[in-house]
Amino acid sequence: MRCSRAWNGCRNEETVDRTSVKIVVAGGFGTGKTTLVSSVSEIAPLTTEELLTEASLGVDDTTHVEDKTHTTVALDFGRITISPDVVLYLFGTPGQDRFWFMWDELAQGAVGAIVLVDTRRLDTSFAAVDYFERRGIPFVTAVNQFNGQCAYTEEEIRGALELDPQVPLVWCDARDRESSKLALIALVRHAMNRLRVPA
Repeated sequence: MRCSRAWNGCRNEETVDRTSVKIVVAGGFGTGKTTLVSSVSEIAPLTTEELLTEASLGVDDTTHVEDKTHTTVALDFGRITISPDVVLYLFGTPGQDRFWFMWDELAQGAVGAIVLVDTRRLDTSFAAVDYFERRGIPFVTAVNQFNGQCAYTEEEIRGALELDPQVPLVWCDARDRESSKLALIALVRHAMNRLRVPA
């Protein structure tokens, strides 16, 4: 990959072999996908948020997220440089079912996904869990703790989502950079372990 000095400090147009790792951040409407991508991205994240209008009334369920004023209509994009030769690219999906047609494009080539869950609206993340299970894409389930401690145990959440025992479940606060990074680390470890398992 050719890089310019202005972009990353490479000298004399040196050739740098970079490993690009694509990660998808998915989940239901209002689970915190844009917030997570924004909290960990080293660049100003690209977002495609639009204002929720009266046209969405009766279409978008804002129960427990009544203060939400914007929604992602295409994707969120962020980047994290792990080392000079490894870069993570984060792609956040839109949550509403009318935008699910974009998920195939966003998930293509991904090494794995974080499925964000809001336990107040657990059903909004069923589709994301099903999507990655059916395609055999490694994923972790991240319970976004919007309001402090979760009222449910890990076993209760696993049972409600019908998670495979091999799927990691982690707790996070998508607003907090360190917490979001730990969710990403859990995903990368899970994806690497999957790669080591013989077919």
